[in-house]
Parts: sequence; structure tokens; C-alpha cells
Amino acid sequence: MPLSMITGPTAGIGYAFARALAAEGHDLVLVSRDEERLQQVADDLTATYGVECEVLRADLSDLEHTRLVEARLRKEPFDILVNNAGFGVNKPFHDSDLEAEQAALDVMVRAVMRLTQASLGEMLTAGRGDIVNVSSVAGFLPRGTYGAHKAWVTSFSAWANVRYRHQGLRVMALCPGFVRTEFHQRMDADMSDTAEWMWLDAEEVVRTALSDLRRGKAVCIPSRRYKAIVGISHLSPRGLTERIARRNR
Repeated sequence: MPLSMITGPTAGIGYAFARALAAEGHDLVLVSRDEERLQQVADDLTATYGVECEVLRADLSDLEHTRLVEARLRKEPFDILVNNAGFGVNKPFHDSDLEAEQAALDVMVRAVMRLTQASLGEMLTAGRGDIVNVSSVAGFLPRGTYGAHKAWVTSFSAWANVRYRHQGLRVMALCPGFVRTEFHQRMDADMSDTAEWMWLDAEEVVRTALSDLRRGKAVCIPSRRYKAIVGISHLSPRGLTERIARRNR
């Protein structure tokens, strides 16, 4: 059976990936720091889809924990790696907790880089393998440290796709907009002013992502409206993007 690893699979996009891949018959290695919820998700997926789910508790802001996940990736070839774990810091940068900022950088940049590299050896030997790095449309705009992290993820993934696609691998950055998940609740962000049309459904995001991945796309923006927003942002005057930057962290 195919084998996939997902980081951050207990809710939102990560959980939608876990369900979609389990429905396709993938055995799963699920990585999260919340062991109780992780085990519950694993048990539910096994009961529903009959797949094997291995639970790996790890806090990806901790380098030693990250190395444990790297070691698991090096044990055997994975068909798909989904680097989904991430979080936001909801304070102005000048007033934010620097340790929280560092942890966010470690989870969304360092861990993505290290886990991607750890998976490559076995994938290259097998001559196949897919990597999805969950990024954001925030990476296309000046939006503080979160946007900067996601800009790196998108650029890194696009490069890796070009570098390794001729060796049978596919690497893709998934860049959604606002998705109905626990993400904003966890950072205690008030999203009441966000227009209804801007919200995306996690399961639809994942369906589009898997389709685009299998078509060899390097970057997936899973919504026509967000594709339009990104396209317009590239054509916007510098003064407008500077105003956007001033309004964000």
C-alpha cells in the first residue's frame, strides 16, 4: 500500500489531507505535538478506511523532535509527504514574543526544509515521490513574518519541483487563502470582518491540491478568486503594496 506522512493532521487542511489520502488507501504516518488528538484521528481513520496509521508525537519547533521525524522519513520511501504544520502570531511584530516568532520560523521554514531533504534520499532511490508544502497567498504580499515564511516555502518548493521533477519527483507549494479551520481561533484572531466569499473549504482545497500535484504544478492556488487577487497584486502600484504592509504585522 502507498505510504504518506502528514504533519499537523489533527485539524483543518492537514486533517483533510489525512482523510483524502486514507480514502485512496494510503497508510499514514501522522505527526503532531498533540498526542491525544493525534491518536484519536489515527483511530478514526483506521476504523473508517481500514488503513494503518502510525502516530509520531513531535513538536517541530524543537530540533531534536524534528530529527526524530527526519529519521522516520529516511527509513523507507514515502509516496507523499505533506508539510502542513504551522501557526500564526497575532501581535504587532515590535510587541510580539520573540520566542513565539522563532518557534513559528522553526516550524514553517526550518522543519519544511529539513523534512523535505530527509525524504529526498529514499524518494530519489525509488524514482518517485510527491511533496506538498503548505504555503499561503500571504506569501505573495508583504504581510509580516508569517507572509515572509510562506514566501520562502513557495519559492523553495517551486525550485525543488524544477530541480527534481526529471528524477520522478513532484514538489508543490499549496497556497490557499482563508480556510475554515482552527488556525485563526488558535491565534485568537478576530475574523468577523472577513467577507464570506473569502473563506475556503478545507476538503475542497485538498481536492484541488491533489489534482494539481498530479498534473505536475509547482504552485497551487486553489481558488479562482484568490488567483485573481494574486494576479492583481503583481500588477499593483508599489504604493498600494506598501499600504498593505503598513496595515499588517
